[in-house]
Amino acid sequence: MTPDIGLKSPQKTVKVFRLPEFPPPLAYHYVQNYYSDMVAYLGKAINATPPEESALLARYHYLRGLVNTVSNRRLDALEDFQSLYKTDSDIFPSQMVKSLVDSLPELERSQTATRPELKRLISRLEEFVKCIQESGIVKDHGTIHRLFDALTVGHQKQVGPDLFRVFYTIWKETEAEAQEVCLPTSVLEHIEPSECVFKLSSSVKTSRGVGKIAMTQRRLFLLTDGRPGYVEVAQYRDLEEVKVSSAPFLLLRIPSLKLRVRGRKEAFEANLKTETELWNLMVKEMWAGRTMADQHKDPQYMQQALTNALLMDAVVGSLQSSKAIYAASKLAHFERIKMEVPMMVPKTTSETLKHKINPSLELAAPQPVDVLLYTPGQLWVSVSGGKVMVFDASSWSLTHTCHVGNARLNCMLGVDKDQVWMGSEDSVIYIISMVAMVCNRQLTEHRAEVTGLALDTEKYSQKVAYSCSAEGSVMVWDISTLQVKRHFRLSCDRLQSVFSCNGTLWCCSRDNIMEVWRTGSVKHRLNLPEQQKGSLATFSYVLLLPEVEELWSVCKDSGEVCIWHMKDTSKPFHRVALQDCTGCYCMIKVKNQVWVGGVGRSSTKGKIYIVDMERYQVLKELHGHNDMVTALCSAEDRYVLSGAGKHDGKIAIWKVE
Repeated sequence: MTPDIGLKSPQKTVKVFRLPEFPPPLAYHYVQNYYSDMVAYLGKAINATPPEESALLARYHYLRGLVNTVSNRRLDALEDFQSLYKTDSDIFPSQMVKSLVDSLPELERSQTATRPELKRLISRLEEFVKCIQESGIVKDHGTIHRLFDALTVGHQKQVGPDLFRVFYTIWKETEAEAQEVCLPTSVLEHIEPSECVFKLSSSVKTSRGVGKIAMTQRRLFLLTDGRPGYVEVAQYRDLEEVKVSSAPFLLLRIPSLKLRVRGRKEAFEANLKTETELWNLMVKEMWAGRTMADQHKDPQYMQQALTNALLMDAVVGSLQSSKAIYAASKLAHFERIKMEVPMMVPKTTSETLKHKINPSLELAAPQPVDVLLYTPGQLWVSVSGGKVMVFDASSWSLTHTCHVGNARLNCMLGVDKDQVWMGSEDSVIYIISMVAMVCNRQLTEHRAEVTGLALDTEKYSQKVAYSCSAEGSVMVWDISTLQVKRHFRLSCDRLQSVFSCNGTLWCCSRDNIMEVWRTGSVKHRLNLPEQQKGSLATFSYVLLLPEVEELWSVCKDSGEVCIWHMKDTSKPFHRVALQDCTGCYCMIKVKNQVWVGGVGRSSTKGKIYIVDMERYQVLKELHGHNDMVTALCSAEDRYVLSGAGKHDGKIAIWKVE
C-alpha cells in the first residue's frame, strides 16, 4: 500500500552556510582573523540573499551580530541586530542588545549619532526603561527588558504610547483591586499577618467547591462563594505538578488548571476556562520562585517571582491577542531557570547558609558590596558611590541609609563604640556617629585614596588609629583630638592595608608585605613567593594571627593560601591549595578557622573556603554567590557575612560551627 501523495508535506529548502577554515593554534590573533573572515563571509551571504527571503536574512544578521559581539565590534553588532528586528522580530535578542548598549564607552556612544537607525534602536530601549522606572512599576533592568520583549512580540521593537497607557492602566487597576480585597476574620486566621491577596480569579467551579482562587505571596487558596470561606489549595513549596488539563462539561471539555500537592492523594482542579493558561504560567513562576528562595535562603526570589506573575497578568490584559500567552511567557524568568539550569544547591552550602540580604533591592541593577563591618547589633554595608546601609543584626532589616561623598569606600573601622571611620577613594576619612547616623567629621590629610584603617591593639597604649593611602602614606591619629601625631611614607606598589601587632605595623601592598617600626622604618619586607614572581599575581589580602605567630596571605590571581612564620618571613612554610579557585580577595579568622573569599576557576561564581588553622586543611567549600566574594566580616563568631561583586551584589549570612 502506497501512501497518498497528497498527504505528503512539502520539503523545506535547506540553506547551508559554510564556515571559514578554523585555525589550528588558538592564539589571539588567529582567532581575531577567523572572526574577521566570518564577518566577511556573512556579508557576502547577506548581499547575495534577496529581500523576500527575510527569515534567512534575519539568521545571517543574527549570526554576524554574535560574531561582531564576541570580537568587540559593538556598533557593528548593534547594526546587525537593528537589521534583524526589521526582518524577524521574534528572534531579536533584547537582553544581548541591552548588554551591548550598557557596555558602550562614551566615544562609541557618541558615534551612534552618525548612524540614525542605531540611534533610534538605543533610544527606544532607553526610553522604555526610563518610562517603566519612573512609573514605579519595577526598577530592575533585567525584568524591564523581559517586559519589553513581551510587549513587542510580533511587532517592531517599539512600545507605542497607546499600548503603554493600556498596560499601565491595567497594572494600576490590578494593584488597586488587590488593596480592596477585604477578607473576613474566618479567612484571615488561616494565613500569615504579612500575607496579601495579589490576584483573584473569577468565580469558577473547582474540585473543592465553587469560588475564587486567591494568590498570595505564600499560597493559593479558594475563597468560597456565598458566605466567604477558606479552602487551602497549596503552599507553593508543596506543589509537585502544575499543568493545563480539561474537565468535561456536557458534551464539551473545558480548559482547567490541575495541581498535585505533596501529601494529598487527590489533585486539585479548577475550571478556569479562558484564564487557565495565564494561571498556569503564574503558578509555575511562583512555584519556581519559592523553590529558589528556599534553596538559596533568599526571600527576594519570592518577591521577584510575584512581580513577574503580576506583569504576566498585565501583559495578557494589554495585548488581548492570540500571542498574549506566548508574550507573557517571556516573563517566566524563574521557571526558565528551573527548566534550563540544575537548581540544586550543594548540601554543605545549604546546611551552612542561614539567610541572604540584597542591598540592591530598590536599584536598577545589582551594586558590588565593597566593605562589610559588624558593630554590636548592626551590620554596616558599603555599596558603590559612597552609599552606606545599616541593617539590624537581629532581623537583618534595613534601618538607616546615608551617603559619604560620591566615591567608592575601601575600608571601615569601628572606633570608641560610637563612631565608624570610613576610608574613601576620594582621599577623605569620613567619621559617622553611630547615635545620630550622620557624618559629623571629615579627615582630609591624605592626598590619595584611603585604602586601610586600623586601631592600635596595645593594651596600655594611648588611643590611636592608623590609616594608609594608595601612594604609600601611613598616618597615626590621636582618636580624642582627631589630629595627626605623625606620618611616614613607604616605597611600594599601591599600599592596600595596615595592621597593628605586637608593637609594629604590618603593611600590605601589591608587591610586598612590610613589617614597619612605628617610626616608619622597615623592619622586614616579605616578597611574593618564588612560584608567583613574574606572574600576574599580586598580594590582595593579609591576615595576622599573633597568637600562633603566623601570617596568612592570598593573591587575587592565585588559588592558594601562603602561611608564613612572623619571625621568619624568608618564605612561606606551608601552602594550602584551594580547589577550583583562580583568585582570593579577603580573609577572616573565626574561632579556630580561617574563611577565605575568592572566585571559582570553572565558573565566575564566588566561593568561600573554610580552612582549619591547626591542620591547614580545607574543611568546607561554600557556593553562595554569582560573583567573586569581595568582603567578609564576623558577627560575634556566631555568623560570618560575605558580600559579592556587581553580578551578584548580595550578602550571605553563614552559621559558624
